[in-house]
Amino acid sequence: MQATSSPIANEALAPLPADRRAFRWHDHASLWFSLGVGLLVMQVGAFLIPALSMPQALLAIVLGSFIGAGLLGWVAKIACESGLASAGLMHTVYGRKFASLPIVLNIVQLIGWGTFELVVMRDATVAIGRQSGAMSQAWWPMVATLVWGGVVVALISGSMVQLVRKVIARVALPLVVLSLLWLTWQFLAVASHAGFQAIWERPGEGGMGVMPALDLVIAMPISWLPLVADYARHGVSGKGALRGTWIGYAIANIWCYSLGVLVALVLPSADLVTALLLAQGGLIALSLILIDEVDNAYGDAYSGAVSTHSLLPRLSVRRWGLVISVVCTLLALLLPMHSLEPFLLLLSSVFVPLFGVILGRLAGLGEGVVQLLSQARGIHAAPVAIWIAGIACYHLLPLAAPALGSALPTLAACFVASRLLCANRT
Repeated sequence: MQATSSPIANEALAPLPADRRAFRWHDHASLWFSLGVGLLVMQVGAFLIPALSMPQALLAIVLGSFIGAGLLGWVAKIACESGLASAGLMHTVYGRKFASLPIVLNIVQLIGWGTFELVVMRDATVAIGRQSGAMSQAWWPMVATLVWGGVVVALISGSMVQLVRKVIARVALPLVVLSLLWLTWQFLAVASHAGFQAIWERPGEGGMGVMPALDLVIAMPISWLPLVADYARHGVSGKGALRGTWIGYAIANIWCYSLGVLVALVLPSADLVTALLLAQGGLIALSLILIDEVDNAYGDAYSGAVSTHSLLPRLSVRRWGLVISVVCTLLALLLPMHSLEPFLLLLSSVFVPLFGVILGRLAGLGEGVVQLLSQARGIHAAPVAIWIAGIACYHLLPLAAPALGSALPTLAACFVASRLLCANRT
């Protein structure tokens, strides 16, 4: 008689063993600098102009990046010390039965953002091709989508740890830093020629205050909160995960937002890619940034695979990654992604209070988080109630106090409430 097979291990809901942890602080820094660089970040930075003056925009960028990257680093520290992925943290705080809801929402969000990244890469590729005299045929966008989707599929087939330590840190990172340096130099030269002092002193036109702008800057690092633990759990030190994630992402976010502001000031254009191509050497620099954009799509696919594996562990993380990469590619071919942006932003608003509660409940517990996971029941009522109230708070604040923004007040309120109400109970 054949022996009964043992239960399939759920890698996403168990602490990662110490012998599989390899990331040191500079690995975290390389990864999150690379993930923080992107055309989408520059485009959002350009949105701050002309509503704000340049000093106001830079103030919002520096403060927002410092706070947002700090939150990423905080979650990274918790994940590294516990060895748990995002799905494991959600199970610990919200209970084993209820956690499936935020995990499913996270999977939907990651598929949406992964698709959006492929669309961004496709559009930029076509723009670069047309600038160089190629890709004039109507079928080139489909080809570009399939090519970039194939690249993500190929990357997801390999080791995530090796990708970060060998490809991103040693190859992609130096190239993207050089491209950012070149673009910054070129647009600073344009600003100097036009009169930098006049640009600096140009008043904002209004319509957005510094706090709502801060909210917009923080939106980018906060969008990575559901992913950071899936990578940070591979770290060897909680302090190293905190320091590397914070430094790496903060520098990238400040740089890309500021470059977007600079481009919007000296070469106003509805299309950021077109403006970047106008810079001397912009074609090469933009191509390098575009290559670096691949890791954003990869990050969405890998984290989506970890979350899906937590619900359906019969397929490995790698196989789920392949499935999600193919799904994102098909959606990029079929859907008008720009009409889905409000839906994706709505999903993002769910994760601000979600992680406010997680931080309030788990901060400072270290390895004790794993013990809490072993004690997790079906539904933890208090954290769930705070989360739901936080979602309502996020959407009501713009109506009641638009000058305050939504992200920071909601995150702070959920953190404090979770700290006070859930510290000694589940």
